[in-house]
Amino acid sequence: MPFHSGEIEVQTQAGKREEAQKLCSLLSDFIKPAAQEFLVTQQLAIASTVDIHGQVWASLLTGQPGFIQVLNQQTLQISLDASLTPTDPLYQNLHHNQNIGLLVIDLSNRRRSRFNGKAELDLNGIKIHVVQTFFNCPKYIQTRHIEKNITESKEQSETLRRENLSEHNQLWITQADTFFIASFHPQSGADASHRGGFPGFIQVLNHRQLLFPDYAGNNMFQTFGNLLINPNAGLLFIDFETGDILQITGKAKVIWDADRLNEFIGAERLVEFAIEQVLETTNSTPLRWRFGEYSPANPG
Repeated sequence: MPFHSGEIEVQTQAGKREEAQKLCSLLSDFIKPAAQEFLVTQQLAIASTVDIHGQVWASLLTGQPGFIQVLNQQTLQISLDASLTPTDPLYQNLHHNQNIGLLVIDLSNRRRSRFNGKAELDLNGIKIHVVQTFFNCPKYIQTRHIEKNITESKEQSETLRRENLSEHNQLWITQADTFFIASFHPQSGADASHRGGFPGFIQVLNHRQLLFPDYAGNNMFQTFGNLLINPNAGLLFIDFETGDILQITGKAKVIWDADRLNEFIGAERLVEFAIEQVLETTNSTPLRWRFGEYSPANPG
């Protein structure tokens, strides 16, 4: 079975079970030539890992083209040269739990691919033994282009740890058009995914609670299937102009209430996110991005 019980339940409730079954051929347990060719030029990836307390985190990984290498059809290598802040929990998490989900995304041409499996730490970085991989559709990705002239230098990063959102964090989130979500299923493993929309599509209900919509997607519901079984999740926001990041871990609750869906144009479900911990890191990556255009798929 390509889908676990949580994914099947969400597919059924959404009325997309038949469509999901037709997409099984897109899922693979090995890295196809198209994915190998894609990875050669990539500089941005999001990793999903789980800490010793079961909290799920989304981490930002960046580097020069080729920092993610294909060793063979079932193994990736993330170079030690990948940019990762010292306070990021990724390495510590992998010492405790080998599950990892990796989303590799090219914002300039709206391409993204997922690689989920088991991680092994070695002298060369992170080796990922791929269990499942597939390309995603380009929906809701805003185009952005890397500013080449400032990718070589990196100022010192600084991390602030909190249990709630500061006023600056709240403003950042309400103005965001992109974020990433990490989830975890005890048997099927970790997964990282992308979410996008026009600025304002994420609501800050208070300093410890967010609300955001889920739009029509690929109908496989890997993220929501994981959340149904395990509500622990991680969010990642990137300030593409400064290289700062906001990592949030907490618990997600999926809402199907039709009346509440009316709050968001195009929403098919909502997610209430209860915040448990926040990491705000300045200068997390030396990369900077210039905005291109919004996705034509964005509702509203």
